[in-house]
Amino acid sequence: MSTTKGVNRNLLLRILSYTRPYSWRLWTSLALAVMLAILAPVRPYLIQLSVDKFIMGNLLQGLINISVIQVGILLIESLFRFIFMYVSSWLGQTVVNDLRQHVFKKIVHQNLSYFDKTPIGTLTTRTVNDIEAVNDIFSEGLISIIADVLTIIAIMAIMFYTDWRLTLISLAVFPILILATYLFKESVNKSFQRVRNAVARLNAFVQEHITGMYVSQAFAAEDRELRKFIEINKEHRNANIKAIFAYSVFFPVVEIILALSMGLLVWYGASRMLDYKVSQGIIIAFIMYLNLLFRPLRMLADKFNTLQMGMVAGDRVFTVLDSDEHLHNNGTVKPGKINGKVAFEDVHFEYVKDIPVLRGISFNALPGETIALVGHTGAGKTSVISILNRLYEIRSGNILIDDVNLNDYDVLELRKHIGIVLQDVFLFSGTVFENITLRNENISLEKVQATCKLLGIHDFIMRLPDNYNFNIRERGNTLSQGQRQLLSFARALLYNPSILILDEATSSVDTESEILIQQAIDKMIKGRTAIVIAHRLSTIRKADKIIVLDKGVIIEQGTHEELLRLNGTYEKMYTAAMSTSQQQLA
Repeated sequence: MSTTKGVNRNLLLRILSYTRPYSWRLWTSLALAVMLAILAPVRPYLIQLSVDKFIMGNLLQGLINISVIQVGILLIESLFRFIFMYVSSWLGQTVVNDLRQHVFKKIVHQNLSYFDKTPIGTLTTRTVNDIEAVNDIFSEGLISIIADVLTIIAIMAIMFYTDWRLTLISLAVFPILILATYLFKESVNKSFQRVRNAVARLNAFVQEHITGMYVSQAFAAEDRELRKFIEINKEHRNANIKAIFAYSVFFPVVEIILALSMGLLVWYGASRMLDYKVSQGIIIAFIMYLNLLFRPLRMLADKFNTLQMGMVAGDRVFTVLDSDEHLHNNGTVKPGKINGKVAFEDVHFEYVKDIPVLRGISFNALPGETIALVGHTGAGKTSVISILNRLYEIRSGNILIDDVNLNDYDVLELRKHIGIVLQDVFLFSGTVFENITLRNENISLEKVQATCKLLGIHDFIMRLPDNYNFNIRERGNTLSQGQRQLLSFARALLYNPSILILDEATSSVDTESEILIQQAIDKMIKGRTAIVIAHRLSTIRKADKIIVLDKGVIIEQGTHEELLRLNGTYEKMYTAAMSTSQQQLA
């Protein structure tokens, strides 16, 4: 972790490593910083010559010539400064672009367990706000600081060369400026850290509560959530106000110190000028030197804070990049085809260490068989299908597909052969076509239409405005639950998977939609290995094998008729389900 007391050298080098593909731009920026530092004291020196040599000597042509030279140097300096600012900003934005791509790539390859404990709003802050702060290291931080320091050194060098006594008198108030700068830097640095933390909390809170707005409104919790938001927002405001206060004090203090420096310069310079030890040109040049000197000094502390906050933000970004919770895809098997044989062998799994979810799960599914998982809430049904798709890693045991260990497969290739339909269907902003294909440019509209016709949902899509180009909008709120579910079926079937996973696909739809969905399911599972989770036991009676789970353990398994004859847990669940169904019909 970087600290507030200094710059973490290793962290800075790691950030700078992202400039390696653009090293010539970095070196161009540094070269321009050196050139600007050299040019900074040139114009005041030329003005000194103008006054002492050409004006006092009444040499008009010489004055004209040196004025033209000054204009030329001013234009050159302006051009260099423009290129310097443009190249520095370009470098920062390019590094941000590359870094943001790396972070997003890392995030999308994390295990789902990472998202279980990391707020989405926090990841949004890391991907957007914190990475943008890294850009400031280049545009307003490191390179700019180097340029300012070189400028200060060049100006002070020419001042001491011109008159060291006058320079020491002029800079006598510098210790006060150094103290004020240090106090300002520390105050603003602490405030900026508070601001960053508050921004992360704001993003996490807003993202979570906008996503869950339905729940807040359904339970009339708007006012309570608003009060919580006001507290978080107030902390953000207070942190910013503290930083503003520091700026409001520091800049006037710098102006006062500059005025004191000018006063000492005029007082001492005038006395020496009367004794003919200092010329008028030197006094004028020194006034310009001090203005040029205080301008970077005034901003140096602020830029150093910007550098440090960029480092803090970079450290947070690298925490995401260094997370070891990503999916370890070390498998080399890339099957062109999977038959669909599935075997669980004494599988143990846990979301949180030492809190088991699955304990010694073992079962087999032959190619083309339908396996149904049933059990009360928390029995471990969803966990079984999550680890089959390697969304989570198991603690021990083996999962085999076609007698090959799951970890031996290239996970990206494996998932092409596994289709999954979840109870909570997530649709992205975009068209129906884009949501079914997930923006895969290699899939044609004709193939999508053929899949939808096979499932019997083509007609429903054609009744939508703009058909397959109908804009679904965020989270699919323009469609019913049943319609979203049907689109998820098309999404799963489009790749012609050998293994199909259905997680309570009919639990949240009406009877009419359930009939349509059940027909689609029958078509989907034909000729495929299917693992089905369903609360409505009437939908899984045709399964080749029904597995009853309780607290992460298989307590019964067999066909529908076999389990009924056992008069065990399944029989009780089925009898209760049928009784409830008859009461609803009555």
